[in-house]
Amino acid sequence: MLKFLSKVKIEFNALDPRVASCMEFLAQCNARKAKESNPACQVLVKRRTDDFPPQITVTFVNGVEEAFDATSTPAQSIRTMILEKGQHLETEQMFREAGEKWPVIIPEEELHEFAPGTKPGVCVSPNPSSSMGF
Repeated sequence: MLKFLSKVKIEFNALDPRVASCMEFLAQCNARKAKESNPACQVLVKRRTDDFPPQITVTFVNGVEEAFDATSTPAQSIRTMILEKGQHLETEQMFREAGEKWPVIIPEEELHEFAPGTKPGVCVSPNPSSSMGF
């Protein structure tokens, strides 16, 4: 998970009963396998004394920052989102390294063409509700 991130900032008040997600996410970040995947990733913990709600902010290796309300977002959901976006980043990098334009635009008529090795009549179309933007 950390291999896609340059920084993780976990903020919480230790006396706040809603810190479970922060503590679980911190444990995941401190796991040996996670640390070995990206030793350069900064994991910062800010212990607060005010009523600020628990929050987890991640910065991806491409500089995009995303903050999560840890009172309502389970640590596993945050981890899953990071892995999904990380796969998207890897795909983008692979296309750019191959000299291809990104994002890849597939003409509408090609989406409905028969592809060898697939069942005829099966149409694959982009999912407009996808959070990945494709």
